Amino acid sequence: MSQLQEMEKRLADGQREYVLDVKTQDMEINMGPQHPATHGVLRVVLTADGEVLTSATPYVGYIHRCAEKIGESVDYKMFLPYTDRYDYLAAMNNNVGYCLAVEKAGGIEVPPRATWLRMIICELNRIGSHLIAFGTYGLDLGAFTPFLYGFREREWVMSLFEKLCGARLTYSYAYPGGVINDAPEGWLDELLRFCDVFDKKYQEYDALLTRNKIFIERTRNVGIVTKDQALRYGWTGPSLRASGVRFDVRESQPYLFYDQISFDVPIGRGEMGTTGDCWDRYYVRMLEMLQCTRMLRQCVERIQADTTPGEFLTKLKNYRITPGEAYVGIDNPRGELGHYVVADGKDVAYRIKIRGPSFCNLSILPEILPGAMLADAVAIIGSMDIVLGEVDR
Repeated sequence: MSQLQEMEKRLADGQREYVLDVKTQDMEINMGPQHPATHGVLRVVLTADGEVLTSATPYVGYIHRCAEKIGESVDYKMFLPYTDRYDYLAAMNNNVGYCLAVEKAGGIEVPPRATWLRMIICELNRIGSHLIAFGTYGLDLGAFTPFLYGFREREWVMSLFEKLCGARLTYSYAYPGGVINDAPEGWLDELLRFCDVFDKKYQEYDALLTRNKIFIERTRNVGIVTKDQALRYGWTGPSLRASGVRFDVRESQPYLFYDQISFDVPIGRGEMGTTGDCWDRYYVRMLEMLQCTRMLRQCVERIQADTTPGEFLTKLKNYRITPGEAYVGIDNPRGELGHYVVADGKDVAYRIKIRGPSFCNLSILPEILPGAMLADAVAIIGSMDIVLGEVDR
């Protein structure tokens, strides 16, 4: 009797070979909260069968600071610096979004020059934020040089902001009723020079990373998010548009003066793989930076032709807003940042609710990570360009 037949006989008799009783289980891996590729204090508990992920559970809240409750405890003006700090890579956009909600609730008029300046700082900050996304995504996938290239132009963006308001990261520049000060002499001309230089430097980014063979292989057909999935999870911004959905708050629900300028809305087309993959999410952000310089030039032309220097703030005696409520959503670099303000006639909001786009984008991880390779987890998370200060607030 062969060894195999003898084993089968023992199994038939209810006896099992010891080696057949050995059971395996998926390996549990903690990615974060102290991991550079999570872009903040994010913990993702992964389970893997060999190199293939079988589940993913994100844990957030490590830097929760009760921003919304603080907004209900201090007056409208005092809450402004807190808005800088939830998406600290797009602080100008945060300032503008909050001010628009307060102004809508209170019926506060804003001078046209302030509105054009707000559009300028929003689009300039979008470039600065996307440059961080470009550089750090390269780092995530093993390319160090893009990080240095991205920070080269970002440094100029920070210098422009410093000349405008004295700060380089958290600005508190937009203010209920307008902005805190006008653009200094020569600032708009320097902004135009930046746009000219940036359009040329963009070609270097494109050659360095976008068309890099290794980068393409690491990102195409990886982390595919379909239109249906993106909509079900409340995705907005570049990540949603990368899945082929043409939705941009600036175009569909114009705020500020976006309906007075022209721009294109880049969407994912599956150019290197499948629509909605990591490469599409990366490339949509790259194309958006070119649209930003296009919009900035138009804004500079309009602010110089249609407004008077010095008219940048509507001064109010008090900020006691009549009872009512207002919601304003704006297109931040990571998606729709929404502020919901409920006023009860005092100078302190009765309720403030913040819609953070990164929170919605992050929530899809348990659905799209299972089935991916372990090494692709970094590529997928990095492609979403999340900021944990905004997730946790």
